[in-house]
Amino acid sequence: MDSLKNVKILYIDDEEFIREDAVEYLSFYCNNVYEASDGLDGLEKYKELKPDIIITDIKMPRLNGIEMIKEIRKNDKSTKIIIATAFLETSYLIEAIELGLIKYLVKPIMEDTLLPVLEKCTEDVVQEFSIFNIYDGYKFDILNQTLFLKKEQIALTKKELLFLELLIRNSKRAVKYDEFSNYVWDGYMSEDALRSIVRELRKKMSKKSIKNISGIGYQINLIG
Repeated sequence: MDSLKNVKILYIDDEEFIREDAVEYLSFYCNNVYEASDGLDGLEKYKELKPDIIITDIKMPRLNGIEMIKEIRKNDKSTKIIIATAFLETSYLIEAIELGLIKYLVKPIMEDTLLPVLEKCTEDVVQEFSIFNIYDGYKFDILNQTLFLKKEQIALTKKELLFLELLIRNSKRAVKYDEFSNYVWDGYMSEDALRSIVRELRKKMSKKSIKNISGIGYQINLIG
């Protein structure tokens, strides 16, 4: 299950004890596990985090799991979604199938039931999303943390790798300055340090590979 380590998982359940146990369990296999307490919270976290896999309950306050998934599926057909619920109801099952879910699991969920499903999800995620094409022919392998131009690997520092990874994981939006500060510099980042790392990366890639979004932050220029 090494491939699971770099996958981003969002677990949604309104029962705190179940949610905390699930997050703790998933964290043994994955470095990027997040949680939400109901459908509305889950929808907000989805928009913010863009997870690769969502595991969600159905019956939750404010917004149930099915309605949340319908909102996600309006613009996103590819995120892997697993339903985990104590209520095996035919009406929900039919809707779940129509929404293109990976699996419908009945609680309590056991390790030997969940892991094969996650393994299937990660195979698809790795195949579809591990290699990113950056402007001007550069490619970044997010699982192996390597940058290439054609067959030549380009050496990056640890901070440059973290910076580039954060940009690529959030490629559909501008990454804010405070996000770089927390992810790359552990909470303290000077303006000079930020400008320096952008300047160095632009030297190693194309000048147009990283876009400056005035007053907000930076965004990666992906192709395709």
